[in-house]
Amino acid sequence: MKQVDYYFTLASPWSYLGHERLIAIARRTDTAIAFKPIDHGRAFPAAGTLRLKDRPPARKAYRLFELKRWRDHLKIPLVIEPKYFPVDDRLAARMVVAACQAGYYAAALSLAFMRAVWVQEQNIADPETLDHIAGTIGFVGASLRASAETIEVQAAYDANTEEAIARKVFGLPFYIYRDEPFWGQDRLDFLERALRSG
Repeated sequence: MKQVDYYFTLASPWSYLGHERLIAIARRTDTAIAFKPIDHGRAFPAAGTLRLKDRPPARKAYRLFELKRWRDHLKIPLVIEPKYFPVDDRLAARMVVAACQAGYYAAALSLAFMRAVWVQEQNIADPETLDHIAGTIGFVGASLRASAETIEVQAAYDANTEEAIARKVFGLPFYIYRDEPFWGQDRLDFLERALRSG
């Protein structure tokens, strides 16, 4: 079966805007997705990418126009400047890793955390909020969060980040299929073409 390696963060609006479209593409092309949330605070500096807070004011301002354009184009709900952003998504990311390690398909959990930031304006750095969100889609939130705190899950999350650095991931979301990189949700059409061609 074909597989796409999907590098993302739950606090990225671009990951959120592309997430459901990636899932739909995977279904249409009979492709597995390897969900690989990463610590962009480590990966971006390694690639020479400026984090949002360090970018020039003109670039930050342009980002807001682009977010509005893509929100309207895709007809996906998105709060352009949500209450809890920037937000530390590392615990939530480890909960996604823990779900993957337990054999669950991580699409719904990842989307729920993303929507919490970009639609519902919730604080995904708060453990009780994470428990509640996970519970709404069938997980026992406190148990999943406990798993996320284990050495094994932390090691897997770190491994995702190190792998992203080694594979020269410089922006998110980032998709890799058969060693071909695709950066950004606006490259999903190209990814689908590659998947359809084999």
